[in-house]
Amino acid sequence: MSETRQMKAARRIAAALALTALVAGPQGVAAAQSLVAQSGTAAAGRPASERAAAPDALDAIRARGHLLCGVSPATPGFAVREGRGVWRGLDVDYCRALASAILGDAGKVRFVPMPAAERFERLRAGDVDILARNTTWTLERDAGEGAIFAAVTYYDGQGFLVRRDRGVARVQQLDGATVCVEAGTTSERNLADYVRSTRLRITAVPAASSDAVRAAFLGQQCDAMTSDTASLAGFVAQQGSGESRYAVLFEVISKEPLGPAVREDAQRLFRVARWTHFLMLTAEELGLDSSAVAELQGGAATSLASASSDVQHLFGRVGRSGELLGLDADWGARVIRQVGNYREVWERNIGPLGIQRGLNLLWNQGGLQYAPPLR
Repeated sequence: MSETRQMKAARRIAAALALTALVAGPQGVAAAQSLVAQSGTAAAGRPASERAAAPDALDAIRARGHLLCGVSPATPGFAVREGRGVWRGLDVDYCRALASAILGDAGKVRFVPMPAAERFERLRAGDVDILARNTTWTLERDAGEGAIFAAVTYYDGQGFLVRRDRGVARVQQLDGATVCVEAGTTSERNLADYVRSTRLRITAVPAASSDAVRAAFLGQQCDAMTSDTASLAGFVAQQGSGESRYAVLFEVISKEPLGPAVREDAQRLFRVARWTHFLMLTAEELGLDSSAVAELQGGAATSLASASSDVQHLFGRVGRSGELLGLDADWGARVIRQVGNYREVWERNIGPLGIQRGLNLLWNQGGLQYAPPLR
């Protein structure tokens, strides 16, 4: 029940009590008046955020002139700040695509690095418009953190990283080992569940942040470290000439569907966030990359007019996708032209880590990435 409906119900109850009190005489009137006053005081005493609907998220972004995107402080492949403060990564490109859709310019986004332990609290507080921080979609987070997940932009699983000189080739060989893990994450919980189910003697060594986990592992404070396999592969790639000293074990112990989340009251932003990802998948499926879109838009009008219905929907020549999402008709073609389709984003950010697409292939290539029709 919404707050407005609750207040109306309280007023109806108070009115009924007042009517009863009139029949009961002066003492009843006084009692009823007290109840009404208490009801009004309670409503007035609530925070303004509870008494009135929050401003529309899309309108707030447009008024501000840029998107606020919460990202990992440093996770190769997903979000890393390189020289001159330039951010790169799959999550980074997703937020640029969202800025392109909403504001018409992929550059109109500011990236806000945040620790894992603070991400949902800061999303609820309005420090960011969207959380795109290689975050696992779970029921408790989706229903209990005041957030809703828009899509799965990366299907991953939790794995283990070891030093090759330890001769460990399988997770079962970690019996008796210590494992560094980031505290307060699904990785920590998954590790505990795995230890219980397998009865392996693995001792968790929690650390406050991903950087602290990596530092502890490099400082040999633990025998292995555990996280999403993409994050582990990114760490190895950062080791330069020393990367041959480490190995990511093949087995995974969990499902880690990673994706962006918005506040649960931001329904219009949620739809745009979800369909921005679906758009990038659709463009890949149609064979439309950034170059192809630019060529079609700059070519003869007959080229686009003779294209398939699906292509024309992406370009906004038919259908009402822009109107229904609160965007302009050109939003789809602009996102692909400015940022690229899903394959381009993958090859730009994840490919250099040596990670195969696997589950992240399109549905018609044996993967799980599947977009509903744009029409």
